[in-house]
Amino acid sequence: MVDGRGVEDVVVVGAGPGGLAVAGALRMRGADPLVLDAGAGVGERWRTHYERLHLHTPRGWSHLPGYRIPRRFGRWVARDDVVRYLEEYTAHHRLRLRTHTAVDRIDPGSGSGDARWHVHLADGTTVAARDVVVATGYNHTPVTPAWPGRDGFTGEMLHARGYRNGRPWAGRDVLVVGTGNTGTEIATDLAEHGATRVWLSVRTPPHILARDRMGLPAQATGIAVRRLPPRLVDRVSGVLARVQEPDLTEFGMPRAAPDLYSRTLEGRVPVQDVGIVGAIRARRVEPVAALEAFDGDEVVLADGTRLRPALVVTATGYRAGLEPLVGHLGVLGERGLPTVRGSAPPEARPGLWFTGFTNPISGMLRELRIDAGRIAAGISPSRGGARPRG
Repeated sequence: MVDGRGVEDVVVVGAGPGGLAVAGALRMRGADPLVLDAGAGVGERWRTHYERLHLHTPRGWSHLPGYRIPRRFGRWVARDDVVRYLEEYTAHHRLRLRTHTAVDRIDPGSGSGDARWHVHLADGTTVAARDVVVATGYNHTPVTPAWPGRDGFTGEMLHARGYRNGRPWAGRDVLVVGTGNTGTEIATDLAEHGATRVWLSVRTPPHILARDRMGLPAQATGIAVRRLPPRLVDRVSGVLARVQEPDLTEFGMPRAAPDLYSRTLEGRVPVQDVGIVGAIRARRVEPVAALEAFDGDEVVLADGTRLRPALVVTATGYRAGLEPLVGHLGVLGERGLPTVRGSAPPEARPGLWFTGFTNPISGMLRELRIDAGRIAAGISPSRGGARPRG
């Protein structure tokens, strides 16, 4: 909603699940936020993920505020259905959305009136706002390590963000670097599409969990331990791992260290098994040592092995990429993530909120829903619960 001086009540930067969740929660409290996104539609990054992707959390625990995921999308919602849900969510809450609108920088306002923040757009214009919610995403800017010889590699290299499916690589050798959910799923997809050999480069052996066990999703355990001391959870999970995590040592995958929860605090959640264990046991995916360097058309591994893949897929993660946007405001920590997020704005920056910059063991979408309610309450504590009809 814009006041008579052209100041928006709330601007939300990002039309992914986090931004839409906050906007929906605000609409439920009677507010009318403006949502800005550089893409052509909501959930732009979901539209470009690899094709086999499904939510790793069940439909019933993955909805955003005020509108549940339709039953017709199944228990484990596919990538394209996540996009459909976000589109339906936007329509349900009648969210005010401006696409093709990139935000370059957020600056403090003049201090007078309600214009606490100025949102500078890539087209040179500025939007003044009382409150700004930054929801540009945890996985924003792809990261590829600067391995020695990388620029001279004569094969093809592709970051996981650019991977869609394994059809173009049938009959060819591929090395996948990274053993998170993305890397293991891409390796499985390549094997299923007929790649001759699929190597999976392992630096830190992952914790691999069944997506559900006897009908109970792995997320339930994550929710149960969310607030427990990390060392306690690590000790307990280390004992349970002998029973619950597959032993793939004979296939070249060492067991993970007893640090399951400690890793999640660094943003590295356990791998959900949606095919990788079977692919490794069938020797369709071969774990190998960590990538150390490139040498012409060869890849050099930490144990001295040399491989000659046609393609190297780097599933080596992302940065939040917030520095151009808010790096000058003193609100980012050492890892480039907001020092305060979800429940309150930074003390010295009233009216500036962040959501979606954690990768919690209890499920990203669940936590986005919780954060959205807290942020909406903090922004508009005096508003009623009724939605405007106009």
